[in-house]
Amino acid sequence: MKKGKVKRMLWIPAVAIGSAALLLIVALLCVSGIFRSPAYLKPWEKNYARQFQDPRIQAAAHGLLAANGHNMQPWKIRLDHGNANVFYLYADSSRLTPEVDPLNRQMMVTQGAFLEYVRIAGLELGYAVDIGLFPHGPYDEGKLVESMNQKAVAKITLRKEAASSSPLYSFMFRPDTNRGNYRTAPLTDEQAEVLRSLGTDRLEVEVFRDEANLSRLSGYVIQAAKAEAGVPRVMEESQVIFRANEYDKNRYRYGFSMEGQGTAGFMKHVMQGVVTLFPSMNRGQAASDRFVQSAQASVDHTPAYAIIRSRDNSRESQVESGMLYSRLVLQAHALNLALQPLSQALEEYPEMAAVYQTIHRDYSPQGSTLQMLVRVGQPVKEAPLSMRREVMELLGEDL
Repeated sequence: MKKGKVKRMLWIPAVAIGSAALLLIVALLCVSGIFRSPAYLKPWEKNYARQFQDPRIQAAAHGLLAANGHNMQPWKIRLDHGNANVFYLYADSSRLTPEVDPLNRQMMVTQGAFLEYVRIAGLELGYAVDIGLFPHGPYDEGKLVESMNQKAVAKITLRKEAASSSPLYSFMFRPDTNRGNYRTAPLTDEQAEVLRSLGTDRLEVEVFRDEANLSRLSGYVIQAAKAEAGVPRVMEESQVIFRANEYDKNRYRYGFSMEGQGTAGFMKHVMQGVVTLFPSMNRGQAASDRFVQSAQASVDHTPAYAIIRSRDNSRESQVESGMLYSRLVLQAHALNLALQPLSQALEEYPEMAAVYQTIHRDYSPQGSTLQMLVRVGQPVKEAPLSMRREVMELLGEDL
């Protein structure tokens, strides 16, 4: 056989393989929805809130950007019909995560995160914001879901005054969580002190940078990740709200997505296509293994941890912890730092009890409660934005 003919015969299969690979990639991109407009990102646009006439809706549109557990966005607002400057925040009981948060502590922290964004946005909009917690009285813990539906977390009153932009306002439009690698450079004394100073008389922010505490806290993070990964009902709760592609993200606009696993750009769409066609790749043991691997990657690139600690574990303290956490997120951005919650060790379901007890033994003196555990550092790259619902979806019946 002639040499030229052999080369042509080898070339034909190579072209065929290349064409097949190209077709596969195109198919994955189409399944991912690469050409779909990401409507779920519109609330992040700085002019999004300005399209609404009611300042209460404008304020709530900013609150919608706050950090929240499992990205469930479990907020409901009700407008006061008799007072155009008053609205109420309710915890949306249809968006509970009972497996990972059986006592609904994280739910209350999430309410506080919303309230602090509303308060900061109010200044930019020209309003002082008065926040009164549990204006209808405390929850009945024995009928908690019913109480959530009937009793507001907060009464929010807007008082008109000259606009006075908060220095933290512009950072509200950046992602609250960065799960990527952080640089090895330690936090400076000044950065650590600024974060600590955010504490109040009821709440404390403590920052850890020394090797002993970094090692100990990292150990708790990994123990907790392994414990959580071994509880199928907890992992399934997260998997149910995973949005595999652009179609699902535009339809639901809450929950988890590929961006949260640190995948962005072109590869995000490739992986979305793969997971859509083969959902088992993101479920069961594969998801559990990836969860632990992600936790390990996080602690391996963590120069500091921060803890939010409250004197008690009342519902008020939980909400106030969320308000403090929002300030911590925004102040970290102002310092060119990023945060990632690693609070699995603080969760209260039975399989996490051993880790919960030991971390509280080491880091909660005199019976205080650890409300948040986060890693802190200078991110290697900016994190992608997460899904957000339309603010009008938060509206319940007017009062």
